[in-house]
Amino acid sequence: MRKVVLFCVALGFAGCEPTIPDSGLEALPPKLADTTAAGIAVVADTINVLEDAVALVDGNPAEVEETSLPNAASIALSDENDFEAVSNRQTIESDAERLAINRMQYVLIEPTELPVRPGTDIPNVVEYALLTSNPVGAPLYPRSGLVSENSHLYRCGQYTSSTEAQEVFLKRGGPKRDWLGLDPDGDGFACTWDPLPFRLALPEG
Repeated sequence: MRKVVLFCVALGFAGCEPTIPDSGLEALPPKLADTTAAGIAVVADTINVLEDAVALVDGNPAEVEETSLPNAASIALSDENDFEAVSNRQTIESDAERLAINRMQYVLIEPTELPVRPGTDIPNVVEYALLTSNPVGAPLYPRSGLVSENSHLYRCGQYTSSTEAQEVFLKRGGPKRDWLGLDPDGDGFACTWDPLPFRLALPEG
């Protein structure tokens, strides 16, 4: 292929050679002859460059790298939502064993003296959260049951935050007493206040 291309280029230049007598380079004026000779030299250099380029392509074919794709078989999805798969792994005996372990680790701590912020009489809800272990909604203290849900929501709405409601609740007799109707279920936590974030923030050990 390289030889064919070079042959065609040379043939094209050969066709341009003058056939009229005294029409060669020696018959041209000096300046025009120099210009023509320079053009021929440029063409010769171009042919050399083409030869080098063709040789380079012939000697070093382009290599295409194949990008390896992950094996679809190695990608596994979680089957936690597959009832059959989970039921095969979990049995009644394993559930009972896990429940027994959780019960052994469960420790109920009765609140003693309510912690307060230094220099104030405002109860420290962070320390109170760490002194308790029962989850939200688990009743520990007796309540009258006379506070309706709407009344409870209205009373909780009087405070800017659940933390403020918890502080007032503890200051006014909580958790054993709920004079303000902020803890109708008797779990020791007013309105929507949740001690879990404070418990999780406590470093283990």
